[in-house]
Amino acid sequence: MNGLQGRKIVLGVTGGVAAYKAAELVRLLGKAGADVHVVLTEGGARFVTPVTFQALSGNTVWSDLWDARMPNNMAHIDLGRDADAILVAPATADFIARLVHGLADDLLTTLCLARDVPLIVAPAMNRQMWDSPPTQRNVARLRADGVAVFGPAAGDQACGEVGMGRMLEPEELVELLEGFFVPKRLAGRKVVMTAGPTFEAIDPVRGITNISSGKMGYALARACVQAGAEVVLVSGPVSLPVPLGVECVPAASALDMRAAVLRALPDADVFIGVAAVADYRPLQASEHKLKKTGEALSIALTQNPDILAEVTALPAAPFCVGFAAESRDLDAYAEGKRRNKRLPLLVGNLVSDGMGGDDNTVVLYDDAGRHPLPRASKAEVARGIVDHLAAMLPPRV
Repeated sequence: MNGLQGRKIVLGVTGGVAAYKAAELVRLLGKAGADVHVVLTEGGARFVTPVTFQALSGNTVWSDLWDARMPNNMAHIDLGRDADAILVAPATADFIARLVHGLADDLLTTLCLARDVPLIVAPAMNRQMWDSPPTQRNVARLRADGVAVFGPAAGDQACGEVGMGRMLEPEELVELLEGFFVPKRLAGRKVVMTAGPTFEAIDPVRGITNISSGKMGYALARACVQAGAEVVLVSGPVSLPVPLGVECVPAASALDMRAAVLRALPDADVFIGVAAVADYRPLQASEHKLKKTGEALSIALTQNPDILAEVTALPAAPFCVGFAAESRDLDAYAEGKRRNKRLPLLVGNLVSDGMGGDDNTVVLYDDAGRHPLPRASKAEVARGIVDHLAAMLPPRV
């Protein structure tokens, strides 16, 4: 289950050219399991018709404050009464200004003024309109009033200019909206973590690596961000998009990963070692591609640093979480690793249960014993890990 399943979202669409993105946003929200009700302003209807939104949402589209289809003629009250949030995307400069001053001359502004649910706006406008002092004052006032602001982004604009003011893409808005409903159990915390495999070069085209996809680590990075943490993800070579809000530092080899972790570690509250780091690397990588000789090839290996053990041994070590992927005897090996490395928490799984796939079955090990999580998608498993981790952290001072 994701954070939008079964949630009622009222989507306000105002009169900006980014209204065309709102159609895709409705589709993606519906795909995520949300019940979407569109409120379309007169300006918004000049860009996208109500028929489009009705077809995509499966619900009546509202635009008139006096719409008699609402039995009590109080659409501005009833639409928001059982909603989980109101999201306005795009939110034009004019709409933001009217919202700040409490003007209520159409259905959407009246609905926002009469709401008792969270309000979120996704600004969309020309870069000069965004940078103007009145708009910046208005956005600051919205934030002070408790309104969440998603974006905007920088990039190409319909006017031909480039700069801040683009509405976030629909996929980004869905991601942020899902995170909006996640309890911020890691708010104010900095999390440094590793993910993916490492690649230890034998020659310019060959190397020692493993089948880790990085999916569990990336899911955990996303879950930490959604729980309010600042996340630095040191990632081996993977083919995955970086979760929104995560700072990603690429690191190919174990030595690269170690150096990146140590650079990111100052002020970290938590370190999570998810990466499948190669235990050994070639003592000397060949400068040129090795050729077949017809004879046996011997490669001298040397041991890689144990990044997790090094971090746990630091004088002011953060709260450390380890991962153990085993092929057998999970309880014995995982608990042994936890005790040997003096970890407060270790996440263990069998290679056959999760390596490379989209689902996982894990067991959490701490001083209180073993805590199995039910088999689920890696995204859901990651949320379970974050909940357990957050409960173990000492209070912030």
